[in-house]
Amino acid sequence: METVLSLDGVSKSYKSIKALKNVSLTIPKGSVFGILGPNGSGKTTMMSIILDILKADAGTYSWFNSPNQPFERKRIGSLLETPNFYHYLSAVDNLNITQAISGRGNSEDIDKVLEIVNLSERKKSKFSAYSLGMKQRLAIGAALLGNPEVLLLDEPTNGLDPVGIAEIRELIKSLAQKGITIIIASHLLDEVERICSHVAILKRGTLITSGSVNEVLSNEDIVEVSSANMEQLKSCIALMGGFTSIKEENGLLQIHYPIGTANMELINSHCFYNGITLQLLLSKKKSLESKFFELTND
Repeated sequence: METVLSLDGVSKSYKSIKALKNVSLTIPKGSVFGILGPNGSGKTTMMSIILDILKADAGTYSWFNSPNQPFERKRIGSLLETPNFYHYLSAVDNLNITQAISGRGNSEDIDKVLEIVNLSERKKSKFSAYSLGMKQRLAIGAALLGNPEVLLLDEPTNGLDPVGIAEIRELIKSLAQKGITIIIASHLLDEVERICSHVAILKRGTLITSGSVNEVLSNEDIVEVSSANMEQLKSCIALMGGFTSIKEENGLLQIHYPIGTANMELINSHCFYNGITLQLLLSKKKSLESKFFELTND
């Protein structure tokens, strides 16, 4: 798979605080890549370095497999903080100013990006009349001027209500379908799990793990089962063997197996043979939340 961005041993300190410690990772073209970690984990520092806003103390990074080429800023759109839009101007006027200052795109791009972020019908409304979600969509629209190949978003749903969050998620999914590589820094586990194809987990500046979301989550098979008599079911499953552990959670029995070894048909037939009718038999992927806490707990 073609690589859009590579980091090799990137480190950054602020006096005694080590914000990034020897971070190396690759971001595939066309991915929605989540940089996940709690506040203070180094996400924004990493974003600032790869946008050439901050200089790394050590290590290198390269965009588009061109380590010796100048930084091609116009191929990258970004939203690292709330943009300074004029509250008394319309969306069109604000984007005209953004376009003139940045030199990215042209006047025709403005109508295109307003359509992409679903603000065409409100393009002449004052920015002050927008909801928080609309303001954030306009900010993403500004980052899309010039038709960038890559879009960087730092906490794109921060401070939004559920409706605004849903709007931004759908927008990100639609942009990904257009082939834009999207890099998202977030501390929201649910956000990353819902919209990202790949994830890197940072803890206090250290990269804990990275890869496709399925690879990061799938280090074991989990099967959930239930029946009318849970104690009888638990004894029955214990006789079957092959698992690494059995846990009771929320009124269900969770059976943990080594990756690739769970056999749903065998579980069902074993229980049926022993006189137990299953009310639930479900293969469950470990949630990013449980994996995150598993990896970041001291």
